[in-house]
Amino acid sequence: MSPGTGFDRLLRCSLNSIALCGVLVAVCYYFVDRPVAFFVHRHGFSHYAVLKWLTYPPPIMQAWAPALLVGLMVRRAWGPFSRWECVLLAAGVSIVLADQFRESLADLMGRDWPETWIDDNPSLIRDNAYGFHPFEKVGFSGSFPSGHMARLVAAAAVFWIAYPRWRWVCIVATVLLAVGLLGMNYHFVGDIVAGGFVGGIVGT
Repeated sequence: MSPGTGFDRLLRCSLNSIALCGVLVAVCYYFVDRPVAFFVHRHGFSHYAVLKWLTYPPPIMQAWAPALLVGLMVRRAWGPFSRWECVLLAAGVSIVLADQFRESLADLMGRDWPETWIDDNPSLIRDNAYGFHPFEKVGFSGSFPSGHMARLVAAAAVFWIAYPRWRWVCIVATVLLAVGLLGMNYHFVGDIVAGGFVGGIVGT
């Protein structure tokens, strides 16, 4: 296999993933996001503390990723990395990069949230605000794509590739996070789908 073949394949797969993500997000935007958000609000799922707990891991992972990366760099002074240390390095970098990509996309897209959670943000439930507002909310942490999902899937993608036998853990963790985000009405379904694609592409 020529040196460029692997990169070409990765680029092609990434572009195909972005196209698929666009289609899924469009379907969610027109047919899924609003009904799900209203359903979750009507049934008061956000009162279940367990759903909120399910959303905690990604921010914790992000908070500790810099310390992990610094620790690994110090460790590198004593010799080459072992395989598991390389995996941790890739996962840590992926978490940081995925969140930065997410923030840039959030500023670009400026999507309203399902409910009002922070900084008196306009939302579907409180203000009937629904849509994308490109470049209108720069600096405002928009709903699209989900940063929680991007960070988790970025790390999960690394472990998915490095440890195939543990892929079921990646699936379970991703599903539980999606349940938590939807149950708390933190994100629309399309936000979660897009966050997963961002994290998956970065991690891969």
